[in-house]
Amino acid sequence: MGEAVDAKHAPLDVITIGRASVDLYGQQIGSRLEDITSFAKSVGGCPANISVGTARLGLRSALLTRVGDEQMGRFIREQLKREGVSVYGLKTDPDRLTALVLLSVEEEGVSPMIFYRTDCADMALSEDDIDEAFIASARAIVVTGTHFSRPNSDAAQRKAIRIMKARGGKVVFDIDYRPNLWGLAGHAEGFERYVKSDRVSAQLKTVLPHCDLIVGTEEEIMIASGADDCLSALKTIRSLSSATIVLKRGAMGCIVYDGPISDDLEDGVVGKGFPIEVYNVLGAGDAFMSGFLRGWLGGESLATAATWANACGAFAVSRLLCAPEYPTFEELQFFLKNGSKHLALRKDEAINHIHWATTRRRDIPALMALACDHRIQLEDVAAKAGADASRIPAFKVLTVKAAAKVAAGRAGYGMLLDEKYGRDAMFEFARHSFAWLGRPVELPGSRPLRFEFSQDIGSQLVEWPVDHCIKCLCFYHPDDPAALKDEQQQKLKGLFEAARKVGRELLIEIIAGKHGKLDDTTIPRALEELYGLGIKPDWWKLEPQASANAWARIEAVILKHDPWCRGVVLLGLEAPQDELEAAFAATAKAPIVRGFAVGRTIFINAAEQWLAGKMSDDEAVADMASRFEKLTDAWLAARGRKAA
Repeated sequence: MGEAVDAKHAPLDVITIGRASVDLYGQQIGSRLEDITSFAKSVGGCPANISVGTARLGLRSALLTRVGDEQMGRFIREQLKREGVSVYGLKTDPDRLTALVLLSVEEEGVSPMIFYRTDCADMALSEDDIDEAFIASARAIVVTGTHFSRPNSDAAQRKAIRIMKARGGKVVFDIDYRPNLWGLAGHAEGFERYVKSDRVSAQLKTVLPHCDLIVGTEEEIMIASGADDCLSALKTIRSLSSATIVLKRGAMGCIVYDGPISDDLEDGVVGKGFPIEVYNVLGAGDAFMSGFLRGWLGGESLATAATWANACGAFAVSRLLCAPEYPTFEELQFFLKNGSKHLALRKDEAINHIHWATTRRRDIPALMALACDHRIQLEDVAAKAGADASRIPAFKVLTVKAAAKVAAGRAGYGMLLDEKYGRDAMFEFARHSFAWLGRPVELPGSRPLRFEFSQDIGSQLVEWPVDHCIKCLCFYHPDDPAALKDEQQQKLKGLFEAARKVGRELLIEIIAGKHGKLDDTTIPRALEELYGLGIKPDWWKLEPQASANAWARIEAVILKHDPWCRGVVLLGLEAPQDELEAAFAATAKAPIVRGFAVGRTIFINAAEQWLAGKMSDDEAVADMASRFEKLTDAWLAARGRKAA
């Protein structure tokens, strides 16, 4: 995902105003909140969700609210930027905490929640936070019901409305009624959707005349109007506003009213519906609104906007979280064109892969990595030098310092580090601005493939930082005996499934040349076999090929099966510098090759000398940095680029 440009006058399609919280979703489905033992964290709150949902669908969106000056507030800010949402209007409140919400999925359509919102940052939004030039930079604003519940936030939203109307822009009202946020239900009733209140209705009715689009469920339409049934509510709203009204009806989709309200509730524009298994209803309305806005602001017909809204809502109810689960435009269009054989979209492998690939945390168009995930090789070096293996971790810290010296904070640099000897190095790595870190899981030298610490790989991966990439080396040749291939394939398939389950990227390294003939068809055949199993890693790491034809065949296989693959990185196999430079040049016309991950060519001399006590820390860092820089220069020269 690309980062937003946060310029004051950058043109925007929509600014959403109001709630921004951190949602903590219980991961044990079918449990009471009392019994939940672990939670998944995500951005939450109706306007925050809509800002993400619309950005994923291609609109230029922004969120206007407050967050606390603490880790949860920074999490919201960083995540919005990753999603391409402008955070120019996201104010930091030094005195208040970011709101939290605890939720669980107890059964279909039942999701208890607790709002931790006492004197929280977003509800302190005031008129002073409304920058006229910022509001004027957008085509539309979305105001939300909860922020009319307090005088200060009410005044802030009304100021934004006045500015937008004066500029000829659109005002969208998401009624977003949460009774307990109006003080009408207890802390335990966070899931309660409707409590009649003349006070709330009187407040919301004053908003209706200024709106161009009003969106709500049946309960929300009633609270906004003060009426006791849906049809009367619609007619009351129409008497106060000429806005397009969208009635959300859950599994029944929606009806759009763009003129007089007849006595027939069904007399409106209806978008295409989608039969879906309901998994979690929370956040579905925000996904719906995102889809509708993408169509409405994009000039589509109301029927198309309603269809897109229904489809986005279907995605949301079929998945657990709110904003992280919303579809990208590419994902939405694939679903509209192809549908799904699954009522539970979270079980559709093709759609899930598009979702995964189009919502990655960052773009990495090129990668130059210093690989120091070696274990056996460094143990051998230490033994030959008469050094204890306990010194290896300190050496790996030096490799990080060398790589950081070359990277100097520029994009496209990374490392491979291991769990066995590289823990201290990973801590050092986190102190620098690298683009990527890969971590091996294979037992070194194993064939058939085995994992290093436990064959229950999923239980290990869940403890990893979310941006660490799994790396797995497999000595695999398409002409291997059938039994060996089957065992290796099943191991890789299980790893791929575990990686997707825990949300970690995966790099698969294939080395075929050590156990058979390596010609122009070897690696393409190997990749065909693995893709045939449904394995779609984010990266491939491959040995240098003998010809441009081999790379063309490899690229064709990858693009046929996975056009969203990040690409291929070259491995080194301790090749001399000149051989690697030749290998780099051979890939110049193979765009699928995005970089390299080379280790011993860079660090072996320093390792031998340092472990033998013949080289100081500074000398080792300088030696490795010099070698790494020569390789990066050669790579960039072969691509006609410079490091940026």
